[in-house]
Amino acid sequence: MRAVMKDETQAVVNDNSHNGKFSHLLASQDRDYLLSPTGAQVKVSDLEGKVVGLLFGANWYPPCRVFTQALVGIYEELKSRFPQFEIVYVSSDEDLDAFSSFYGNMPWLAIPFSDLETKKWLTRKYEVEAIPCLILLQPEDSKDEGTVRDGVELIYRYGAEAYPFCNERLEQLRKEDKVKRENQTLLNLLSNQHRDYVLSHTHSGLKQVPVASLVGKTIALYFSAEWCVPCAKFTPKMISVYEKIKQELAEKGEEDFEVVLVSSDRDKASFESHYSSMPWLALPFGDSEMKNLVRHFNVQGIPWLVIVGPDGKTITVHGRSLINLYQENAYPFTNAKVEELEKKLEEEAKDLPALVYHEGHRHDLNLVSDGNGGGPFICCVCDEQGSSWAYQCLQCGYEVHPKCVRTVDRQNSVLITN
Repeated sequence: MRAVMKDETQAVVNDNSHNGKFSHLLASQDRDYLLSPTGAQVKVSDLEGKVVGLLFGANWYPPCRVFTQALVGIYEELKSRFPQFEIVYVSSDEDLDAFSSFYGNMPWLAIPFSDLETKKWLTRKYEVEAIPCLILLQPEDSKDEGTVRDGVELIYRYGAEAYPFCNERLEQLRKEDKVKRENQTLLNLLSNQHRDYVLSHTHSGLKQVPVASLVGKTIALYFSAEWCVPCAKFTPKMISVYEKIKQELAEKGEEDFEVVLVSSDRDKASFESHYSSMPWLALPFGDSEMKNLVRHFNVQGIPWLVIVGPDGKTITVHGRSLINLYQENAYPFTNAKVEELEKKLEEEAKDLPALVYHEGHRHDLNLVSDGNGGGPFICCVCDEQGSSWAYQCLQCGYEVHPKCVRTVDRQNSVLITN
């Protein structure tokens, strides 16, 4: 009833005083303005005729802070070229102080924190189930046929190039992406007219390695940064796997695998410190090709591991998950290899107990898989991704890799060693 009453109230208000599309959406019976970063009030009616993004987010959720930081640069670029673009922040912050602190970093407009009803109504109307969420609205679209609901993905993938975020522009970008995928080679991924090399460590410093020398190998593109906490956890594991794969190949007289760092470090000193611990290759710091690679592979967070095959085509963008699941056994990361490993995992799972009591958790854990309640997850013990088989708490959602389980005798609280 509350949702229906809210919609009816909004409709009555619009009939009486708010005639434009955005006045209908963003104004209320008591308010016809939005907040600006300077503290001034901006009339909602000033948005009519503009392309408007509704940013749903909150200060307490780290992905919102990361996305907001990325969006600020794109917003400022677009506003300098297209004044008819605007963003409105729809807050899920826990209190006014949190809202004020988070909104203080934003250059766009916002619905006042106190207007809870309008924020709830917008959340229901656009069926926002997760944050950050960016809904992009066209000015002359009364039926919402041109509404774009995956704005976060579009910003990460295309940035300002997606403007004006209409269906025609997005279809054009998808066609361009398809052509690029079909014509993808290692050379056009990693080199350009100004650079035909990547970097490698030597005793005397960094040296240039021709990209052409990597053609015909399986290449892992490792998107990472020194400031990234999950990267700091994953990199040692990646180094161990890399060295084991290289050793196994060397014993066969082969050199068919390499890793290339694609850094998101914020300055050269951070890049050099970050790369110094790694035994593989790297794109030079600040290289223009990095942004193209992020867009091409739709990298939405780091660490991210893309596997490119000997033919220069993408094998998978989920290399991190494969490393977490299978370590060095994942090489060469092909579908055939993954299917082989999955079958082996299925056989091993037959010997796993259906129910365990795990050290450090108060509920029983049930063995689940993709087909019976499982799916992609983050292990609560090692903080790494997982899929397929897992031990899951049906009461609170706690999930761990089978290999991370430390089974305890529930009555005596004695650790059972396997």
